[in-house]
Amino acid sequence: QVQLVESGGGLAHTGGSLTLSCTASGLFSDYYVIGWFRQGSGKEREGVSCINSEGSVYYGDSVKGRFTISRDRATDTVYLQMNGLKPEDTDVYYCSLNPHWPVRPMCEMGGGNYWGQGTQVTVSS
Repeated sequence: QVQLVESGGGLAHTGGSLTLSCTASGLFSDYYVIGWFRQGSGKEREGVSCINSEGSVYYGDSVKGRFTISRDRATDTVYLQMNGLKPEDTDVYYCSLNPHWPVRPMCEMGGGNYWGQGTQVTVSS
């Protein structure tokens, strides 16, 4: 059973930084794509950034140039470094995994088969 465990959310000021991590376990294939998604109350789910096991990445337009996604294949952990945080980045962030899709469809289609529990990011103005 694939499990995703997120950590690293919290409170930051505008312009500050936070790093989220998502560790996967129970993987059954060498290939996978993991993405970060956010969905505030009353909003559509947004694909923030996605990365696959080969290192290909995708960023949503709202975070390009501010967020950086990376992965550690040895620990099956994906990191989301968030710099230049804005109040509109406030949300619950979820990581999701799909063992087949390419990177861009994963982010644009709103997530995969497996989900973490979510971690709150709050940016104060």
